[in-house]
Amino acid sequence: MKAFASLINKLDSSNKTKLKLEAVDQFLREATAQDKLWFLALFTGKRPKRNVNTALLKQWAIELTGIPEWLFLEAYSSVGDLAETLALILPPETGYTDYNLSQWMNLIQQLSGKDDAEKKSFVLNAWDNLPLTERFIFNKLLGGSFRIGLSSKSLINALAHYYDMEASAVAHSIMGSWNINEVDFDSLIQGKYISAAISKPYPFCLAYPLSEDFEQSAIPEEWQAEYKWDGIRAQLIKRENEVFIWSRGEELVTDQFPEIRDALLKCSGNFVLDGEVLAVKDGQILNFNELQKRLNRKNLPSKILQEIPVEIFLYDLLELEGEDCRDQPFIERRRKLETWIKLNPGNPFHISEIISFKNWSDLVTIRANSREVNSEGLMLKRYNSIYHAGRKRGDWWKWKIEPLTIDAVLIYAQKGSGRRSAYYTDYTFAVKQEDKLVTIAKAYSGLSNKEIQEVSRFVNKNAIEKFGPVRTVKPELVFELAFEGIAYSNRHKSGVALRFPRIVRWRKDKTVADIDDIIEIKKLIP
Repeated sequence: MKAFASLINKLDSSNKTKLKLEAVDQFLREATAQDKLWFLALFTGKRPKRNVNTALLKQWAIELTGIPEWLFLEAYSSVGDLAETLALILPPETGYTDYNLSQWMNLIQQLSGKDDAEKKSFVLNAWDNLPLTERFIFNKLLGGSFRIGLSSKSLINALAHYYDMEASAVAHSIMGSWNINEVDFDSLIQGKYISAAISKPYPFCLAYPLSEDFEQSAIPEEWQAEYKWDGIRAQLIKRENEVFIWSRGEELVTDQFPEIRDALLKCSGNFVLDGEVLAVKDGQILNFNELQKRLNRKNLPSKILQEIPVEIFLYDLLELEGEDCRDQPFIERRRKLETWIKLNPGNPFHISEIISFKNWSDLVTIRANSREVNSEGLMLKRYNSIYHAGRKRGDWWKWKIEPLTIDAVLIYAQKGSGRRSAYYTDYTFAVKQEDKLVTIAKAYSGLSNKEIQEVSRFVNKNAIEKFGPVRTVKPELVFELAFEGIAYSNRHKSGVALRFPRIVRWRKDKTVADIDDIIEIKKLIP
């Protein structure tokens, strides 16, 4: 565990990319092959099922230390991370267990099926035989996330540097489903399992927000414009008469869209397509909030399938009859996609509509009105562009519509985690409903460090109630919130849900009397 704990400490204590890459490089040189596989699994979201309930961890820590629950909650509120809080409050270790990462993970996996007494004995023994940093890592292995100081892009770049490979090749190699007990780390990274894995998707090609100087250098005739849809970006794979649907988040979502799956099975040949899953009813694209009702369900009742049917709007063709088409120009891939759609007509397949224009000003009005068709704006793709892995500036641009905005008041605040654990950074906002306030959104971004510190001072002085780590505050601070869309929702007291809410600015010029009313806000719903 020492090598992995050292890696985590270096990743979390530096903002410099070079130092992070060096830390990963050192770990890869020192770790065993199995430790490297677990490192990759943890940092790509392929961690095993949690076998110990976090509520039990808290209970055992309180029993062991003898501190009251209110004090534990205060400590948790200040630290902002359960794994770190547990590591900090426990008494010093009396021994040391020198297991590596894979040995710990194997032992943790063996907890499945054991009773709480056996789990407690294992956890307490581990706590008593690990120093602070390794104890923190152990707690993370039990049940926390590993979003610690390393983005997916940085991880891929580090692996590519270590193996002297192209980052796109590494991204392709580690994408998709692989079993940690069935692969070799070096072979996995070097792509030796790709041909054998018929379910393997490609890394998605992503777009940058439109550059301010785009019009000055771009020639309209070299670009294709289409709508930017707000659904589930997906790759549709059919190889050897098997079908797989992958989301951009590397989740296999085949069974969540049975109508698309069944239609793909009827299509001839082998292919990989890129598109957007949208909820469409009576020819109208529904709000993303409707599509969300179908997601992450173990079973899809017939009522949901009837009320929220889905279709796929196709953007690109990545593979055809075993040939990787990604390095072909976009215009050529589009022609092949048009041929494919002619051979497989009808629902649920649609090809993304090309928007005709002669100059950039032609697109301004279309973009401004795109919310009327439940689109987020426009996509601009260079005709000669290849299908890159991830983002590459200059070939694909997203030109989103201006967000909707409202004024709301801060009513709840909670401290952040990691480097922000000393400040209140997680906020809940409310708007007016007659003579009371109703919550409408949470937001975590948009303020400068100086403003965060100022808000934190206000919360400390004006907290009314405590609910664990959450503080109720006097409704005095007004903020302008921006969001991409709005829909009715029974999950919120306001009766609406905002899509991607974030703070635009602190309205120090306004009071709670100036915030928006829910009646007016609902008029924004299409």
